[in-house]
Amino acid sequence: MRTAWRVAQVRAAEESVMKTLPGGALMQRAAAGLARRIADTLPRVYGSRVLLLVGPGNNGADALYAGARLAARGARVDALVFSPDRVHRAAAEALYRAGGRLDDDAPGPSAGRADVVVDGILGIGGQGGLREPIAARVADLADVLHRAPVIAVDVPSGVDADTGAVTGMAVHADITVTFGALKPGLLVGAGAVHAGILELIDIGLEDHLDGDPALYVPDAADIAGWWPRPRATDNKYSRGVVGVATGSDKYPGAAVLSTAGALAGPAGLVRYAGSAAHVVRYHHPPVIATEKVSDAGRVQAWVCGSGLGTDERGYGELRAVLGAPVPAILDADALTLLADARLADWMRERDAPTVVTPHDGEFQRMFGGAPGDDRIGAAKALAERIDATVLLKGDRTIVATPDGRVFVNPTGTAALATGGSGDVLAGLLGALLAGGLQAEHAAVAAAYVHGLAGRRAADSGPVTATDVAAHLREAVRTLTRR
Repeated sequence: MRTAWRVAQVRAAEESVMKTLPGGALMQRAAAGLARRIADTLPRVYGSRVLLLVGPGNNGADALYAGARLAARGARVDALVFSPDRVHRAAAEALYRAGGRLDDDAPGPSAGRADVVVDGILGIGGQGGLREPIAARVADLADVLHRAPVIAVDVPSGVDADTGAVTGMAVHADITVTFGALKPGLLVGAGAVHAGILELIDIGLEDHLDGDPALYVPDAADIAGWWPRPRATDNKYSRGVVGVATGSDKYPGAAVLSTAGALAGPAGLVRYAGSAAHVVRYHHPPVIATEKVSDAGRVQAWVCGSGLGTDERGYGELRAVLGAPVPAILDADALTLLADARLADWMRERDAPTVVTPHDGEFQRMFGGAPGDDRIGAAKALAERIDATVLLKGDRTIVATPDGRVFVNPTGTAALATGGSGDVLAGLLGALLAGGLQAEHAAVAAAYVHGLAGRRAADSGPVTATDVAAHLREAVRTLTRR
C-alpha cells in the first residue's frame, strides 16, 4: 500500500537526508528524475523546445537544473523567471552554461511552439493559489499551456499540497513529478484533478519519514489480499449473511440496486427486508425477501437507507438495524434520519462497527457544514464525532476511521456520478462486512471495486447504476485472479 505524507513530514525528512549528503546532492537527484521524465514526454530531446516556468524556491531550481541536463543533450530550453532577484543562482548559471536561455520579462520566442512546459513556479509550501503579478503572467501563457504537455515539479503551482485545496488560480498539469513521497493534495479534491498523472521519484526519503502517513492509498494487491474467498468447508451461512433494508413502494429501484451490489460480494446469502420485497423477489430470485427487519432472520451485517424513506416506517426500520449487534452500513435516507435527535442514543450505544456513506450534501446535514476544501480533515472530523467509519463519496472517495486513519480510493471516475450508483456501493460494502472484513477494509475494498466497475461500464458509453452493478462481478473476478 502506498502512503502520502504531509509537507512538514517531507521537509523534516529532507533535512535529515541532507545531513548525510554533499551539498546540493538531494536537489540533483530530484533534477535528474525530472529531466528523465521530461525527456520521456518528448518525441526526442535534440531540437525539442522546452519552456521552464521558474519561481523563487527549490522547485524553480529543480526545473533549472533539469533544463540544464536537457540543454546539454541538444534541447532548446527557455526559462521564464518570475522573481529574478530570488532565483536560485547556481541553478540559473547551470542552465546558462548548458546553452539555455533565461528571460525575466516575457515568454521567450520559442514559448508559443514549446513541446513541453515545466511548472516550477511554487513548491509544496505554496498556499492560496497563484497571486499577482504571477497569476496574470501565467494567464498570458494560456495558449501554450493548452497546446503543450505541462509537467509540474513536485506539485502544480497553486495547489495546497496537504489538502488538495485550490482556492485561486492554479496550474493544470498533465503530469506531476513529485519527489521522495506522495503528498495528500495530489490525491484528493481539486488537487488530484490539477495533478494529472503522478510519478514519484525516489530521492532517498523513505527511511527518514517519521510519524503516521496522512493518507493510505490501496492498490489491487491490497484489495485482492483482503477479499474473502470461500473455503472448501464453507456453506452459505459460514460465508456470511448480509441483510439489506432499503427501498420502498415509492423507490423500489433502490432495493433492486442495493441487493444487486450485495449479490456481487463474497457473502453466501442475501436477505432483503422492506416494502419492495415483491420487486426484489422478481429481479433477484436468490434473495430471501421479507417485509420487515424484524422478520429477516439472522445476518452478519445490515445495509440500510437507500430509498428507505424518512417517514415513521423508515425511522422504525433504521432503529431496528441500529439495535442489532452486527455491523451496519448507513446510506442515503438513513443518514437523513440520523439528524433526528431520537437516534443519538442508539448510535452511542452501538458496540458493533458502523459505516456511513455520505455524499457532500448528506455530509453537510450530518456535520453541520460542507466538507470544504480539506476533504481529508472533514472526513476525519466526522468519523471522530460519530465514532464510525466514514466513506465520503467523490471523484476520489475518502475513507476515514474513528482512530484517525484515512484512505483514498484511486479508482474513482466521474462516470459514477449517476443516480443509484451509491445504492450499488452500499450493497457491496454490506456483503464485504458480512464476509468478515474490518469496517475500514470493507469500505476501501468496496469503493475500489465499485470504481473499477464504473470504469468498465464507461467503456461502453453513458453509465447507469444498473451498468455499474452488471460490471461488478467481472471487476471482482479480474481482481481476485491475482
